[in-house]
Amino acid sequence: MSNKIRNLQKTLLSDNWYTLNKFSFEYQNHNGEWQQQHREAYDRGNGATILLYNKAKGTVILTRQFRLPTYINGNSDGLLIETCAGLLEQDNPEDCIRREAEEETGYKVDTVQKLFEAYMSPGSVTEIIHFFAAEYAEHMQVSAGGGLAHEQENIEVLELDFAQAYSMIGTGEIKDGKTIMLLQYAKINSLISSEKPDQG
Repeated sequence: MSNKIRNLQKTLLSDNWYTLNKFSFEYQNHNGEWQQQHREAYDRGNGATILLYNKAKGTVILTRQFRLPTYINGNSDGLLIETCAGLLEQDNPEDCIRREAEEETGYKVDTVQKLFEAYMSPGSVTEIIHFFAAEYAEHMQVSAGGGLAHEQENIEVLELDFAQAYSMIGTGEIKDGKTIMLLQYAKINSLISSEKPDQG
């Protein structure tokens, strides 16, 4: 633990869905002075996301679903195109993302590659996302996907040419951070194609 933080106190504000806490603490700044600070942090656990790609076809599997926070912040229909993702819950990241890939996209992938991990909103959310990639093929499809009904998931599965998906970053059709990061990783590391896609 950091020796620049002392007298840390936590107050529960809400646990209706996940956990929202208020933290009060003293922080030692760069000139040695101690300052009293107050912050709120939302804890929804950690998560994982995966880019499914087919190198031979030059395609990727993405999903589209309604995201309320985007709807109330300018996304007119609330629909967001994303890579498959989910919360770890009691699983390790690898088991989690294999489960989520099958539930959401219908593809059963046994081998996944861990790429990196990142805090996605470190100013207010504790979550770390584990990023993965995996190749998929037609014979791996075991269902239509779409998510779990009891979790109120209504997920559309999209198979897109990688060049088209990558260009959708520039057009604003893809605005999800984790998806942009994975598509850019695939481009930089030539996971799918060495040709530079049209950015529009």
